[in-house]
Amino acid sequence: MNTLFVFKLVLVLLLLFIVFNLAKALFLLVKGDSETPMSHFLGRRVIFSLLVVVLILIALGSGVITPNPRPY
Repeated sequence: MNTLFVFKLVLVLLLLFIVFNLAKALFLLVKGDSETPMSHFLGRRVIFSLLVVVLILIALGSGVITPNPRPY
């Protein structure tokens, strides 16, 4: 498998997991009664968002992905 394909797949899966945790926190906010606090899911979202940013920075630094050139 291509490195770029694997990298994109991991990013998409992480982003889907982030959206899932955000939706789960919203569901707990609306429902109101749960054993797991809403902050648990929001904390996961923040941690995985940070992981996505770090992965993008590592991929930029290692040359796996390249940024678009400046238009000027």
